[in-house]
Amino acid sequence: MTDILMPALSPTMEEGVLAKWHIKVGDTVSAGDVIAEIETDKATMEVEAVDEGEVLEILVEEGAEGVKVNTPIARLSGDDAAPAPKKAEAKEDAAPANAEPKADAKDESPKAEKADAPKAETKSEPAPKREDGERIFASPLARRLAKMAGLDLASIKGTGPHGRIVKRDVEAAEANGGATAAKAAPAAAEGKKPAPTLAQLGIPDGTYDLIPLDGMRKAIARRLVDSVNNVPHFPLFIDVELDALMAARAQINKMLEPRGIKVSVNDFVIKAAAMALKAVPEANASYTPEGIAMHHNADVSMAVAIDGGLITPIIRKAETKGLAQIATESKDLATRARDRKLKPEEFQGGTFSVSNLGMFGIKQFTSIINEPQGCIMSVGAGEPRPVVKNGELTVATVMTVTLTCDHRVVDGAVGARFLQAFKPLLEDPLSMLA
Repeated sequence: MTDILMPALSPTMEEGVLAKWHIKVGDTVSAGDVIAEIETDKATMEVEAVDEGEVLEILVEEGAEGVKVNTPIARLSGDDAAPAPKKAEAKEDAAPANAEPKADAKDESPKAEKADAPKAETKSEPAPKREDGERIFASPLARRLAKMAGLDLASIKGTGPHGRIVKRDVEAAEANGGATAAKAAPAAAEGKKPAPTLAQLGIPDGTYDLIPLDGMRKAIARRLVDSVNNVPHFPLFIDVELDALMAARAQINKMLEPRGIKVSVNDFVIKAAAMALKAVPEANASYTPEGIAMHHNADVSMAVAIDGGLITPIIRKAETKGLAQIATESKDLATRARDRKLKPEEFQGGTFSVSNLGMFGIKQFTSIINEPQGCIMSVGAGEPRPVVKNGELTVATVMTVTLTCDHRVVDGAVGARFLQAFKPLLEDPLSMLA
């Protein structure tokens, strides 16, 4: 028999969601057949079979979350590999000899057993205890789910045999907002003060609906907290006049209309940022413990809002591409990003980011650096503002741009020189076409 393993769809992927099966027991598959859809924190991707044979068993059901990379998820006929351990229902509720009998094994739903079986722990963790030293009886699955949800087992009431905490008890506590289960254990382990619950902050239970965090939102939260805590950053602000750009954009779009291409202001920003990065290469850099990485190309990430989060598809070598090509690529990437159809290499590895909230009427904002990039540019709305030209007051369309810099890589002078190179490109857009 041959095991089909949970694939690693990106270099940093550790686990994912088995979103959908395209096969069932009894089907015959060949190498290259699409067998499943796997959801990472950023995209949903199709997985192809690398072996052929008859599907003997589905080990992980659709919708299973937190499936670890290289975990067996299905089994094919064949003699290429030894069979993997069967679903670990027995292991799930295994307990030391002095524990009560595992009479609540039936309490774990078949779906949960199948989803969790491949992740069964090879060695048991120390049994949790209350403050008075009394042991807390809970199934391994319940302990694992509580740990993932940040819930304190000591405050969860067990409904299994002999008061044992089982899966449904953890789910009930999580559905209630975890008010009875403060997230004390993780905080204590890190030496931090436990975060107060909503009830402790004056928001009573039952007055809100709790939406569980999906993989994307967890990843975003983790990465942004790490960025804010680990990256010494500072912002630089500059105003850019857009009247010449708007006129040039109208002419360019009129010429491109027969080809079905429409260039946006953000496409101009991406092109100008890429050219400025080549003019000031010190801004196109990343900090590493070994040294400063000076990037050869301006791979510009553009922030795209999608359901449940944010993703940053990349215009590779943007400095080498014209506005029409950038417009075409950005539209395609944004569409597939919202459909969660991007490949990992299409949203991982950029050297500089652009985040544009101008279409929402946001005048000015500061973004959090997208590590390991050295800078991120925040683009506000273009609007009529009073300006002074040649000593006279007049009105111009002005846009505020904020450059957030990683001070370990980009000093204030470097960031200022980058903006000095960027601003005239937008104010004289024909210079980008030369």
